[in-house]
Amino acid sequence: MTSMRKLIFVMLVALPAAALAADGKPAPTFTKDVAPIFNKSCVECHRPTMFAPMSLTTFDDARPWARSIKTRVVSRAMPPWGADPAHGTFKNDPRLTEKEIETIVAWVDAGAPKGDDKDLPAAPKFADGWTIGKPDAIFTMDEEFTIPADGAVPYKYFKAPTGLTEDKWIQAIEIHPGARAQVHHVIAFTQPAGSVPKPGGELGPTNIGGITPNKPGLVFEPGVARLLRGNSDIVMQIHYTTNGTEAKDRTTIGVIYAKQPPTKMVAGGMAINPRFVIPAGDGNAEVRATTPLNRDTLVTAFTPHMHVRGKDMTYIAHYPDGTDETLLSVPKYDFNWQITYELAKPKLLPKGTKLEVIAHYDNSTANKFNPDPTKDVRWGDQTWEEMMIGFFATVQPPPAAAGTPQP
Repeated sequence: MTSMRKLIFVMLVALPAAALAADGKPAPTFTKDVAPIFNKSCVECHRPTMFAPMSLTTFDDARPWARSIKTRVVSRAMPPWGADPAHGTFKNDPRLTEKEIETIVAWVDAGAPKGDDKDLPAAPKFADGWTIGKPDAIFTMDEEFTIPADGAVPYKYFKAPTGLTEDKWIQAIEIHPGARAQVHHVIAFTQPAGSVPKPGGELGPTNIGGITPNKPGLVFEPGVARLLRGNSDIVMQIHYTTNGTEAKDRTTIGVIYAKQPPTKMVAGGMAINPRFVIPAGDGNAEVRATTPLNRDTLVTAFTPHMHVRGKDMTYIAHYPDGTDETLLSVPKYDFNWQITYELAKPKLLPKGTKLEVIAHYDNSTANKFNPDPTKDVRWGDQTWEEMMIGFFATVQPPPAAAGTPQP
């Protein structure tokens, strides 16, 4: 063998073999096939400055988690979503297509090859730490709170001065807990500037938003906004849950202002039942709530809320003409992912409609999250107690007195 032939032979042997899928075809690669899926459906949360437990923005980030990623997407645990597709169409539905799942599975089964860097798509642009983009203003709790390692913490109320002297319209809002592992929820509303923070506005007309575990920010459609009143402080109702580790919290709120006064204002309502008893050991206890709609109501979203015994929740519209329609069914409620289901098209519920919400709870030993299946459970603020609220978001004309605030 001549020296030239030897060189060619050595070069051919040294070339890496292309990874093959189970069907013998070239396997998907991260750069060409998987990264676009992650960019579209995953990295909004799975990036260094966000709350997901690992980043998926680069091959080196994602490769160690390949087997886990396969398991989670095949089971459809990721991206998180609970709505039954038989009822309603939702614009924030993040579910992967069957083809996308097959691509990820084939990539993992082939050894999770990287691929050629030239195939890597441009990374989506995010503001560090924010899903809504770079905020126009950030408001911060005016005092730090130390969360004890153990014991129950009653609801706390903190204020965040805004310094605003005029009304503003909010196009997007995002709440960042300072101690995410211990913050069960935050509900933000406004009170007159300088007043002592107190309960009363959590779910009323001065509400500006809230957050439950692992929830990103909220961006409203063009022409739709939420009113932030001038000469007011933002008050945050915060529910802390202890987990054995002391922590410090100083929650912040980021907002983006609307560029123009809106044509519709964000509002909402709820079907709530605070008077129930879930018997000890009951694996399928039912609780119902109904709210009548006294005017034509344009509904934009639904947010089911229960605690760790929550099993499923369904919203049903009972129309004045005697017909019924299931608007949302969440057959496997997950306390860790309290999702707001945003309708692809707002739903007009005519005056006289009764909106019924039906929930089921698992207070049995089969529920691995059940704190104590030997006890009856009633309404309560703490996580080991229960709640039953079917929140819904609406839009309505802005109040004439709101003025025309500018960004």
